[in-house]
Amino acid sequence: MNLTSLVLQLGLTFVFIGFAAAGILWAIRSGQYDDLEGPAQRILMDDDDPMIPFNHLKSGANQNRITK
Repeated sequence: MNLTSLVLQLGLTFVFIGFAAAGILWAIRSGQYDDLEGPAQRILMDDDDPMIPFNHLKSGANQNRITK
């Protein structure tokens, strides 16, 4: 292994570390880690519960449909 390939590999390593650090900082600043408990509790909810906003809208849309 010569010095040129070693310098190239170290340079690429620093570039990949920079991309990883930029991605982690972007995720933290954009709020990706703000709600850590919500998804864990949401999986335990019943999908047919009318108190869930999405299900409430879905049931309201079904009632407004005209049937023949």
